[in-house]
Amino acid sequence: MLLNGDVQDSVKEQPGSASVVQGVTVDRYAIGYSGIGYATTGVRTVPLADTDGGRCVEAVADNAYAGTYPLARFLCVYVNKAPGRPLDPLTREFVRLIFSRDGQEAVVKDGYFPVPASVAREELNRIQ
Repeated sequence: MLLNGDVQDSVKEQPGSASVVQGVTVDRYAIGYSGIGYATTGVRTVPLADTDGGRCVEAVADNAYAGTYPLARFLCVYVNKAPGRPLDPLTREFVRLIFSRDGQEAVVKDGYFPVPASVAREELNRIQ
């Protein structure tokens, strides 16, 4: 937090997450903020606490799901659908893919945490 202060002149703003990670990789004194899917072997995640003096927790899936890692959040997909009408077939199949085993394996392959199976089942039941 800036605590009512200004950003330092030495802050290097980057155009995107990949650039942040690249910048941190090449500057041993750098720190940056990016999504977990951009993590590489050149950087490490930082354990965080949500209060001063609080217990620091690792940026791992279980802590994200439990809500104990302060910067964790779900990535949401929104679809444009008229109220009271079913999803069109193409959109329905895309949503099924997202929450399928194959879709969640792709999420993990890209370095993100998968949706818990209970959430995937719940969302799949909503589009039947």
